Amino acid sequence: MRCRGRAFLLLCLAMVWAMPAWSQDKAKGSANDSVPFLNGFAVSVDIAGPLIRALSDYGEYEAALRLNLRDKYFPIIELGYGDCDHYEEVTEIYYKARAPYFRVGCDLNLLKNKHAPNRLYGGLRYGLTSYKVDIKREGVEDPVWGTIDDFIVDGETCKQHWMEAVIGLSARIYGPIHLGWNVRYRKRLSRTNTSAGKSWYVPGFGKQGDTRIGANFNIIIDI
Repeated sequence: MRCRGRAFLLLCLAMVWAMPAWSQDKAKGSANDSVPFLNGFAVSVDIAGPLIRALSDYGEYEAALRLNLRDKYFPIIELGYGDCDHYEEVTEIYYKARAPYFRVGCDLNLLKNKHAPNRLYGGLRYGLTSYKVDIKREGVEDPVWGTIDDFIVDGETCKQHWMEAVIGLSARIYGPIHLGWNVRYRKRLSRTNTSAGKSWYVPGFGKQGDTRIGANFNIIIDI
């Protein structure tokens, strides 16, 4: 937990360090800036989530729509679908969860030259998901009666809200095509659990825990 807190502190310090660049950019004045207020939008897809899902028992499929306001502010909506099929060998418990999720937020261009094709940005997200959980363990012995039965949680609904601090970059590859990378620090705000306790996986957030470090690798098309 201390390491995660330090990572979040370093992220905040990095954004504070970049503030002189923002003020210098503003000092040049917007009067001579011919860039329109709404300077287009971009669509993107994350390719890291499907790769993780192919190699493990959980992952996400995610796309995003991002507006460009004067090449400096980038409001964004991220929509995704989380998928998990996990068997815990130690406890012999099977977990399953599938559901959509969404995030909404805004990024800020941290570069001094905000009109450059490549960008360094920092931002915040609010995330929300409502999902159903299946939990099963076969052959559970009743401690009182000594009978053997299966323990089953079938389709219980859970919800979770969280915040994310994001820092990343994007680079133009060819024409309107960019590649983007970002790192996210996620902090849970609230949640509802199953009757059996915490969910092993939360769509859009990741495996159980109050904080999570995540990352995305995006293909971006500017329009």
